[in-house]
Amino acid sequence: MADWVFAIVDRLGALGVGLLILLENVIPPIPSEVILPLAGFRARTGSLNVLAVWPAATAGSVVGALLLYGLGAWLGYDRLHRLAGHRWFVFVSQKDLERGDAVFDRHGGKVVLLARCVPFLRSVVSIPAGISGMPMWRFLVLTTVGSGVWNAAFIALGWVLGENWGQVEGWLGPVTYVVIGLIVVGLVVLAVRRARARETRTT
Repeated sequence: MADWVFAIVDRLGALGVGLLILLENVIPPIPSEVILPLAGFRARTGSLNVLAVWPAATAGSVVGALLLYGLGAWLGYDRLHRLAGHRWFVFVSQKDLERGDAVFDRHGGKVVLLARCVPFLRSVVSIPAGISGMPMWRFLVLTTVGSGVWNAAFIALGWVLGENWGQVEGWLGPVTYVVIGLIVVGLVVLAVRRARARETRTT
């Protein structure tokens, strides 16, 4: 992964950083904790302009988030609610969806802003934002602020650590796996609850 990131950044410069961060938002396993510190290291050595790297990375974050927001908006709450009403749809019930939508209505801004600084969640949070119908201008502001802070922090880490920039991935890698693991466990629990509730209604 690091060699691939090196090749793209060295060939395309700040534009490459922006494109990689865009992909990272759409395909979460591509880690920004590799891309951004490397960009900071390259800026320290003079290979990249640090004043261009941060805006490019933030623009990539926003564009990637908008793609997933659009997916959520296309799916929509009503369509997902209808899907949740089918017996074969085991991931979430209509009641769970209604509770989640109510929470997002009250705290959606905080969720989007804070999730932009959490591995993996920073990508997927755009989908429920679109599903809930969060105004696009508000989503853009929150995503830009949250992404800007995240990008600046990791570019700065790469700058400070220099050739040891790869340590950042070692620090955050376990955190990312824990977050993904918790999400998977949560989805399994929801599926089991949904299946059991369906069996209860049929007996």
